[in-house]
Amino acid sequence: MVSWLFIGLVASILLTPGPTNTLLASSGVHAGFRKSILLIPAEAFGYLIAITFWGILVDRISIFAPALPPLLKLCSAAYIFYLALKLWKASFEDSASLALDMIRKRELFVATLLNPKGILFATAIFPPIAWADSYLYISHMLSFLLLLIPIGFFWIYMGDFLNSGKIKWLNQRNLQRTATVILIIFCVPISYSALQGLMRL
Repeated sequence: MVSWLFIGLVASILLTPGPTNTLLASSGVHAGFRKSILLIPAEAFGYLIAITFWGILVDRISIFAPALPPLLKLCSAAYIFYLALKLWKASFEDSASLALDMIRKRELFVATLLNPKGILFATAIFPPIAWADSYLYISHMLSFLLLLIPIGFFWIYMGDFLNSGKIKWLNQRNLQRTATVILIIFCVPISYSALQGLMRL
């Protein structure tokens, strides 16, 4: 049975700013709401694979390969930094280039796959028994995905709304540069945590 605590925690974490949400909002800026909602399946598959992988890894494999989790965290930080540089570069392009749908399904999928929230969901939010009981795994994962869809819509709508011009200083370039800063900010604690994990080995 899926608890209300699980639902509340999943919703709270999915609503917090992060790499995937930043990219969804950025796509809302570039492509608008209707085109950007096509990215939601890529986010869903990214989280599905990441959470399942981390759950199985922590449950069965990490005992034999303690260096793997921090190394994967470093890979996550490196990819997020790459996306930040790409967004920053795009902010200097002309308005016609900025109007292109820069955030593609593949990029959002990989960013979600490497999103450290996947580790958090697998190790702290999903109950440990879910990795041993297929019924509990399916019920919790379906609940997770049902929460993910409207929250993904929310972040895309935020990007689309902020780009509507109702708030003058919120234009495409400023949003791109703000997104870059947010992504880089997320790189720092991820990298620090990964390096700490490696130093403890």
